[in-house]
Amino acid sequence: MTLAPGLRSEVLIMVEREDTAIRVGSGDVPVLGTPRLLSFAEGATVKAVQHYLAPGQTSVGTKVHLEHIAPSPVGMHVEIAAELTEVDGRRLVFSIMAVDKRGVLVGTGTIERVVVDRERFLSRL
Repeated sequence: MTLAPGLRSEVLIMVEREDTAIRVGSGDVPVLGTPRLLSFAEGATVKAVQHYLAPGQTSVGTKVHLEHIAPSPVGMHVEIAAELTEVDGRRLVFSIMAVDKRGVLVGTGTIERVVVDRERFLSRL
């Protein structure tokens, strides 16, 4: 299997108290914190390509552009979708979209990752 544009993944979450801006230290309101939205989005990118990487390979995040457009209160379900839109050698570019159960656009953006050899990457630490 090869990495190619069009690979997709969705992650459905329910906003928990642990996900709020108050809990993650990014604000003082009880809504989905931007760092958690980013974490869920990155998880979706990993999921989209994990079965297409060669044994011993993984991907690491390198660049993020995220617009957090609308608040999501505790208990709200949000679906975060990632689609691989560009493959340039080892560089992968994903389009991200998060929509809540009411159909409100919560966030959008792009995430770039790079495919690396896991052992070699970790040996540089």
